Amino acid sequence: MEGDESRDALASMKMPRRPINFVPAKSGEILKLGHITCRIMEDGSRTDNRIGSAEFTLPPHTSGPPAHWHEMHDETFLITAGTVRFHAPDHTHIDAKLGDYVTVPTRAPHTFSNPFDEEAKFFNTFTPAFYIDYFKILAEMSKGDEKMGREKNLEVMRRYATVEAEELVREMREEAEGEGHGK
Repeated sequence: MEGDESRDALASMKMPRRPINFVPAKSGEILKLGHITCRIMEDGSRTDNRIGSAEFTLPPHTSGPPAHWHEMHDETFLITAGTVRFHAPDHTHIDAKLGDYVTVPTRAPHTFSNPFDEEAKFFNTFTPAFYIDYFKILAEMSKGDEKMGREKNLEVMRRYATVEAEELVREMREEAEGEGHGK
């Protein structure tokens, strides 16, 4: 057991021999979530589930998941290409660009999208890492789907203590309808 080895090394003040993990730029587990690509870089198996991470690629004019909040984990987002729009309650949003960093703590209602004309990418972390399995299950359920489906998304979210933010969904719908009427 690696943890026992580390504790024993600490007790005896010897350096532990626990391996580090290297994920080359073009590797990692690739998942298709409809039109969104997810590259798992750390699934938690090497961190005792303390942290998981993935890279997401959003094509232009892409909606993200239904607005939601997490009861059991925090997320961070580092924008690595394009612009990602983060939606929050009370008709607010943030357009995060290359190099910008967004932290979404437990119980913070949010979603994201790429309403712009160029592809966007972000590096995403999850603590704890168990939420990585949400993406794996969603990818399996949505094989062959052209777009990421709302109902499938919500079904899998519920398995991971993630709650739909219905008020935020309504606000976003109202904004979209207002834009459609030239407001």
